This record gives sequence, C-alpha cells and structure tokens, in this order.
Amino acid sequence: MFWVGLMDGNGNIQINHFRKKSLQYRLIIKLNYNKLNYNMLIEIAKVIGGEVRIVNSNKEVIWTVDEKKKIFNCVEIFEKYSPLTSRLICQLNFLKVCLKDTSVNNYLLNRNLKYSSKSNLIKNFNKNNNFIIPDYFPIWLSGFIEAKGCFLIRENGNHTFSIKMNDDYYLLNIIKNFFSVSVKIKNPSKTFYLLEIYKKETLNYIISHCKLYPLLGNKSKSLDIFIKNISK
Repeated sequence: MFWVGLMDGNGNIQINHFRKKSLQYRLIIKLNYNKLNYNMLIEIAKVIGGEVRIVNSNKEVIWTVDEKKKIFNCVEIFEKYSPLTSRLICQLNFLKVCLKDTSVNNYLLNRNLKYSSKSNLIKNFNKNNNFIIPDYFPIWLSGFIEAKGCFLIRENGNHTFSIKMNDDYYLLNIIKNFFSVSVKIKNPSKTFYLLEIYKKETLNYIISHCKLYPLLGNKSKSLDIFIKNISK
C-alpha cells in the first residue's frame, strides 16, 4: 500500500497530552510544497481521511489525521499492511498501547520506552535475512521511493538511483535483492546506510517498476527527467 510506504519514509505517529488531562494522537506526513506533492496528499486525504495544509511560508505541505475515529481506521490499515521500518513499527506499537490505555499516567511512564525494542527488532531482521517480504511490497516500495528515493542526473552520464537510510540495513538489503542488484550497500557512518545503483540495466528495471506502480508526488517529475536523460 503506497500510503504505508510513504509513512515509512516520511511520516510520523505522534502522541502527546493536553495539560496532563487527556491524550492527543496525530499521524503526519510533511513534504516540500509543490503542486504534485500537494495533489498527492489531497488524494491520500480523500481515501484515508485527514486534512492537508500548506505551512512554513508556502515551503512545506503537511497531511495530518488527529480525529480519534480516523486514527483507529489508520491502525486497521496498518494491521493489514504493516509498516516495514523499525522506526514506524515502534511508533505504531506505542500508539496501540496508548489507545488501549488512554491514561496520561500510562503515557508519561512509557513515552521514553517508545523505541526500546528497536535495536532488537533490527538485529532480528538483520539476522540471516530474517524478514518475510509481504505481498504488498511492490506498491509499498513505490511509496517509499516517493519519500526516500533519489534519481540523480550527472553531466558525465553516470546517472544513479539511490536510497539512504538510518539504522535499517535489512530494508535496504530487501530492496537490493528485489531489484537484483549486485552492488554492496555502503555504510558511510555507524548507523547510516546507502544503496546506490548505477548499472543501466538495473536502472531500467527500477523505471519499469515505477511505471507499473506509479509514483504519485513530485518524485514522479524527477523520474520523468531521469528517463529522458537515461535514454540519451
């Protein structure tokens, strides 16, 4: 599901309290403002619910859901199409805890433990490629590419596609295997990983994927420019 991939790449699940009296829940996606990103978030709001606003002096556009009924609807979607990043998995699990026990005391006691399982989650997924790829992965991947993918045009003709990530090596490895990539995942710093693809055959495979499972925001414009240059 495209929206889940977009949430995994650029979304957040937020919980806070109102004057220590009640909990407030919010799902948010924040993107650079342009017509394509705005229209994409409008379409998401039509399907998922929520509202879309242009903020920060027209520099950013955000989609938010904060109505509790719609929050539950989003949780139901996540139950069917689970997030794949360790970050969003932890955020979703904490949301479920706070929806089950809505007391502010429970929230205050557990908010610093939100990511306590993240390290073990990553280790488990990394261990012997211990990760089951879901059947919705192809369309999820397009949503994730919309958020995290980079189509880079170089003057020397060595065009590349790349995805950068913190922590989740296992996920880049899954993407690498999905596209049958032979290059190694780079590890420039301790928990930062980079998958960079430059082989034309593989780039064409990625292009074919994005045509079959379309990008919906401004990344679709980047893809169009990339296709024109790679075809020269």
